[in-house]
Amino acid sequence: MVLSLNDLSLYHFKNYLEKSFSFDKKLVCISGKNGTGKTTILDAIHFLCFTKSYFLYSDSMAVSNQHTGMRIAGHITIDSNHEVVYILRENGKKEFYCDGEQYVQFSKHIGKYPCVFIAPDDTELITEGSEVRRKFLDVLISQTEPAYITCLIRYNKVLSQRNSLLKHWLEISESEKSLISIYDEQLHEFGTAIYTYRKNIATPLAEKANAIYLHLSDEKDSISIDYTSRLSEKPLHALLKENIHKDIASQRTNYGIHKDDLVFSLNGMPFKQAASQGQRKSFLFGLKLAEYDWIMKSKQLNPILLLDDIFEKLDEQRSRKLIDYIAQLNTQVFVTDTHIDRLKSAFESYESDCQFIEL
Repeated sequence: MVLSLNDLSLYHFKNYLEKSFSFDKKLVCISGKNGTGKTTILDAIHFLCFTKSYFLYSDSMAVSNQHTGMRIAGHITIDSNHEVVYILRENGKKEFYCDGEQYVQFSKHIGKYPCVFIAPDDTELITEGSEVRRKFLDVLISQTEPAYITCLIRYNKVLSQRNSLLKHWLEISESEKSLISIYDEQLHEFGTAIYTYRKNIATPLAEKANAIYLHLSDEKDSISIDYTSRLSEKPLHALLKENIHKDIASQRTNYGIHKDDLVFSLNGMPFKQAASQGQRKSFLFGLKLAEYDWIMKSKQLNPILLLDDIFEKLDEQRSRKLIDYIAQLNTQVFVTDTHIDRLKSAFESYESDCQFIEL
């Protein structure tokens, strides 16, 4: 099945005080100068799919200047037409509705209307620390496995409780210290489930990302993606028990799935050190399009694909290969660029499938 967004209405959202858009093509190309709201449209779509911004930590930061509250709404078609509405009230209360039914738990919406976002700053997946790559895995798996996000929420809650206990270790009673064994068992239960999900996805994700990278770059590089976790050595409850003194001394939990990582290599060298800007961008597209492929095959549903500033740091050859690749996907794609002429030229062969919006 193909997922498609038919329309979008924005009220007090970022630089849009009140604006509506209609989408009637497979490929939606949005152009405009910097600051005109291209990326804002993509982020609004992300709100409808994930109940939150792709970029902002706090929803209140997305409200238009000198206003309180905002509203985002859209109609999404799968087998039938569905209305999705996000509301941030003036008092800061967040509400989310699907077909008129309000969610009690926002996490229940994740994966219902999957999307994959590719933005210039996503190169942080290559250049920054392990937390960014764990988030990438968490977002991916949460869209295909409802149980995963439940395990993740519970794991993080228990981890916070355990860390709080460790910070006050010298001040608490022996009976309170006994809670550590309960927290360890809970971390083991939820952490093992998370580790298993991540391990099962790592190899097929790496193979697909590598294939797309080689197609886009037309080079003979050797790319590897390795999922690293101490849980591959021994069970989590054993790791926690063996290292309790280290945890007490540092006042935090040093072992667990919150320390896992994806390690990227180029010809045997760390990718962030060995790769050029073009190689990084090709690899990023490979990784994100592998995410798209995994979701599509897992759910038998084609996610919405959001591509922001598609041509940044991408040479003409890579751009052409990327456009040909995404244009042949049976999915709705939103693309932004600063120049309408460049978009029209790039998608000239697919003009009948394109809708051009100039801001």
